[in-house]
Amino acid sequence: MRGPLGAVIGRYPSSDGNTQMGGIIRHNRKCRDIAFLVIFIAFWVAMIVNSSFGFNQGNPLRLTYGLDYKGNVCGDKNAQPGLRQLELRYWLNPNQVYQSGLKGSEFKLANARSICLLDCPFASEDQLNWVCDYPDGDIHLSMDDWIDRNYDYYEFLTPEMRNSSLQLQGPCYPVIFPSVNVYWSCQYIARASNISLRHWQQMGGVNINEDIIIDKSIHRSINSRSSVLKRYMADIGKAWPVLIVCGGFLPLFLSVIWLLMIRHFVAAMPWVTVALFNVLIVSVTMFYYLKAGWIGNDAISPIIGEHDPYIRIFGREIHHIRAVAVLMTFIMIVAVLTSIAIVRRILMATSVLKVAAKVIGEVQALIIFPIIPYTILAIFYMFWFSAALHLFSSGQVVQNDCNTNCCAYDLVSKRVNCDHCCGYSIHYTPHIGVAILFHLFGCYWATQFFIACSSTVIAGSVASYYWARGETSPEIPFLPVFSSMKRLMRYSLGSAALGSLIVSFVESIRFMLESIRRKLKVSSTTPHSYIGKAAFHSSRFCFRCIEWTIKSVNRNAYIMIAITGKSFCKASAIATELIINNILRIGRVNVIGDVILFLGKLCVSLSSALFAFLMLDTHKYRSAHNKISSPVFPVVVCWGLGYVVATLFFAVVEMSIDTIILSFCQDSEEHQGTAQYAPPLLIETLNDQNEMQRLTQGPH
Repeated sequence: MRGPLGAVIGRYPSSDGNTQMGGIIRHNRKCRDIAFLVIFIAFWVAMIVNSSFGFNQGNPLRLTYGLDYKGNVCGDKNAQPGLRQLELRYWLNPNQVYQSGLKGSEFKLANARSICLLDCPFASEDQLNWVCDYPDGDIHLSMDDWIDRNYDYYEFLTPEMRNSSLQLQGPCYPVIFPSVNVYWSCQYIARASNISLRHWQQMGGVNINEDIIIDKSIHRSINSRSSVLKRYMADIGKAWPVLIVCGGFLPLFLSVIWLLMIRHFVAAMPWVTVALFNVLIVSVTMFYYLKAGWIGNDAISPIIGEHDPYIRIFGREIHHIRAVAVLMTFIMIVAVLTSIAIVRRILMATSVLKVAAKVIGEVQALIIFPIIPYTILAIFYMFWFSAALHLFSSGQVVQNDCNTNCCAYDLVSKRVNCDHCCGYSIHYTPHIGVAILFHLFGCYWATQFFIACSSTVIAGSVASYYWARGETSPEIPFLPVFSSMKRLMRYSLGSAALGSLIVSFVESIRFMLESIRRKLKVSSTTPHSYIGKAAFHSSRFCFRCIEWTIKSVNRNAYIMIAITGKSFCKASAIATELIINNILRIGRVNVIGDVILFLGKLCVSLSSALFAFLMLDTHKYRSAHNKISSPVFPVVVCWGLGYVVATLFFAVVEMSIDTIILSFCQDSEEHQGTAQYAPPLLIETLNDQNEMQRLTQGPH
């Protein structure tokens, strides 16, 4: 059986027999859960090794730009020849593009001859334009001269080269079809220029196939799932200023402002939070509607730069953003209805938040303490995102093994070469997928670990305030936040590692099960009977309940770790027993407070998402070099970062309330319903007799 905590928390007998304040909060601690701290350190070493693999093998340019026929990444200044600013991939031979689009064809678009250009070529209205291979051999032109000549040196070709070009074997190829820049690839428009085609036929060129297939073949490649995923990852790299501002500085500023307002305007904050939450979620939803094209004419477009307004091309991104818009609509409706439902209980939330406001007023260092874990996480996230971009772009550039006709004129050997003329692709090995999953898990575990450490420090600071009788006791440690940090660093890092590992493990299992569920849904293997559907959805609901319970137990376990210095499992048992014995006391008072705090976190994160939309809507991210394919990923990342930052700062209020309530219930339980260690400021806040009755009476 668990003995009374008050005896060891509030006072303990010293070696000389006198009773002193501070108890186990200050003394009699041991290092706990050391094995899990060792595992966490080993995990960090593995993270560094895993990231170094990405930095060595990856090239973020691959996420945005394609490969030319030599295996070079377009835009790579270190390629041979140098391709700096030559970022657009262009397929030279239209017949190869056509052949790759035929059903059952063994020829793949990846094997079609492609080069990197500065802009997409266009068909002339009065003559035949040419796009020639990179200058080499007897073509004595620099790359700059080649660009200035619009990639055309047909007039310098020998008769043999010209004859080869008329056979669509290079080194020069006719510009018959107009093309448009679609995500840094020149997509053919299946509308051949009559004048250019007539000139080509008069010169004796081979037949060029005209069909919509030539359009669809390139579009299918650009619109593949792997290409879309790469572009989403590239969007995060391009939008790094947005992530820093909207995912870092803005939530930091808003969170501090919210804490200060809780401190000085606690009565109004629940109402302000609920109203602001509804305004923000409606605003973010409307932005998704705008980008989905359902409101106005500002839908996202895959075309980069100026183009014919009659050319309309759609990608997967527009479908994804419309799906998110539908999801946000559902969330918005539920959120508004929930806000209406809790209006009557907001007054109860106000009385609960007063507890935290009093504590923050006494232990003022709590307001600025979250800046420490915030800074550590900011450094970690910068490293993590950089490593993630390199991991996602890692892989080996290998030449394809093709058995098709890809002959082309070689300027160096001065002949048509049919050997080793296949294109190049990026080969991803299975261990790269494992490395990416490990990297994602590492991010979540590290985030949960720092949140756990922050929560434990806050709980220790508030516990010192409570069990030292608040302002009436001179024994409150000087700068209690730093005293609590010292205890955490010295004794309880292993416990924080274990608690965060449990949450991360449960989340990982839920993620894998959700992925399996989606695959089953796509393959139409989900249960069709009512019993099967009920079991299917009930299992999902139960797993979410387990996840919520574990997070709740963890949070209270951190409080008991801060107070008692016990191991994670022992602290969890103590916290669980205390919660079960006082479930009505804690539930009645604390649930609505948690709801308001959750809405506050969403306000900060939704503000980050809204400002991210505004920044991404500027010219810098809508055209030219930094154009993003879709605002979905950067906005979601900003929302996630904003929520993490808000969690760090709102934990000051959240953990203050939980620590005070748990301590108050334990104090009351050990002293026949009368709290002995509650400071006068807490009594003053809870002087409402009805509220006191709910706190001090257990279930009958």
